[in-house]
Amino acid sequence: MASDLQSYAILFLIWLISTVLVWTIFSNFRTTARHFPPGPIALPIIGHLHLIAPIPQQAFHKLSKRYGPLIYLRLGSVPAVVASNADTAREILKTHEAAFASRPQSSAVRYLTYGSSDFSFAPYGPYWKFMKKICMSELLGGRTLDQLQPIRHEEIRRFLRLIHKKSNGGEAVNVGQDLITITNNIISRMTISRICSDTEGEAEEVGKLVHDVTVLVGTFNVSDYIGFCRNLDLQGLKKRYKDVHRRFDAMMERIIKEREEGRKMKMERGDGVKDILDILLDISEDESAEMKLTRDNIKAFITDIIVGGADTTAITMEWALAELINHPDIFKKARVEIDSVVGKNKLVEESDVQNLPYLQAIVKETVRLHPAIPVILRESTRDCKIGGYDVLANTQVFINAWAIGRDPNYWVNPLEFRPERFMPSNESNPNHHVDVRGQHFHFLPFGSGQRGCPGTSLALEVVQTMLASMIQCFDWTVVIDGETKTVNMTEGPGLSLTRAHPLMCVPIARANLVPFN
Repeated sequence: MASDLQSYAILFLIWLISTVLVWTIFSNFRTTARHFPPGPIALPIIGHLHLIAPIPQQAFHKLSKRYGPLIYLRLGSVPAVVASNADTAREILKTHEAAFASRPQSSAVRYLTYGSSDFSFAPYGPYWKFMKKICMSELLGGRTLDQLQPIRHEEIRRFLRLIHKKSNGGEAVNVGQDLITITNNIISRMTISRICSDTEGEAEEVGKLVHDVTVLVGTFNVSDYIGFCRNLDLQGLKKRYKDVHRRFDAMMERIIKEREEGRKMKMERGDGVKDILDILLDISEDESAEMKLTRDNIKAFITDIIVGGADTTAITMEWALAELINHPDIFKKARVEIDSVVGKNKLVEESDVQNLPYLQAIVKETVRLHPAIPVILRESTRDCKIGGYDVLANTQVFINAWAIGRDPNYWVNPLEFRPERFMPSNESNPNHHVDVRGQHFHFLPFGSGQRGCPGTSLALEVVQTMLASMIQCFDWTVVIDGETKTVNMTEGPGLSLTRAHPLMCVPIARANLVPFN
């Protein structure tokens, strides 16, 4: 019996080694038969997965310095290319945009976006085009943002009162944590008229679900990349996907039913400002609409807005404040601009930002060095050539916006934090006119083309106004063991550009400046 088991084990080992060798030879043959971009030698089974963790944008950058601006990788059984300069990004996002207009469908995305029936991950096609149109014209257009401006104003004041209270007590502030709370509040109130900072009830549930979805989407799932593991749940993630989806769906169903009942009375009275959920329900009830929105479409879109908007906005503000603490001369210059334009007896508002070019330059410089989404994801839908190399259909495409924003071919002293490079008066600098909306392919903080971020305007409104108020109202210091320190700027792991260490600051309110109540 023991000898039989040993024989079977030897046969299994021979079969496994033979399979791996044949598969490796076949993969290498395919690579040489086509003119694929250069890249490192792949390992059996895992391919190049071991080369890209734990911080993908940094790993891709190191590989690009060795193999060039377009690299071929195999992530388990999934083919991929990495673009790391402006020219290759332009080819992918503009020249061949139609071939790269879809995004990869991970297990997390499929479960948490109702089978990709959302907007961000929906396949390129009629439904996505319809959602893009209503996004730009109604959901996230100028008129809706203007109508919901009082919400943003109230929440910024709430944040300032919180920081002022902590300042009076000499209390250290976890800046990132408080910023995520306030951005969650802003996005949730604009979307579903709920806030996340309450200590109990449904508001707390919203905040917990946002956190859980963010964590799951950013967690690497082996089953997405290793072919023979595709139907296995080695990490227990599918169970967690189902649980979060079930809880979110139940919460959204409850909110939508309440809203539908309340809308009848609201319409009879003819009053009230519509939030984004109201607008989506209007579209779903419109018999003449170009396309019918289902309940799942509405829930999936709400997921996109709440999860995608709050986290990235908070991350950007945290990096901006960290840079300003490390560059007190820039902080002082920004405050002088705010004081001269706004004054010391009025809190800075969204309408003031257009008259604060140096503040806008600080935000641009922040997203150049610290784009909240450092790697832009796409997937090819047909074969094409990029830079003379073959890129086949169903290839995942990673555009390293983080590395492109640091390319010395386009940026003078690229690792320095210098907002002056974006000042409109600095005409001798080639980047003084560069915009954040993806028209210049060496600067892609919000992506580019049709699948560029639809929430760019909202993000800029919140980031610029919030950052201006933090500069206007407080001094910020990092104190460790009684000594003032500079901020550690090490990046953390994950798909978004988080900080490795939380930004802990002691805020000092400026005397007799702005009323905090």
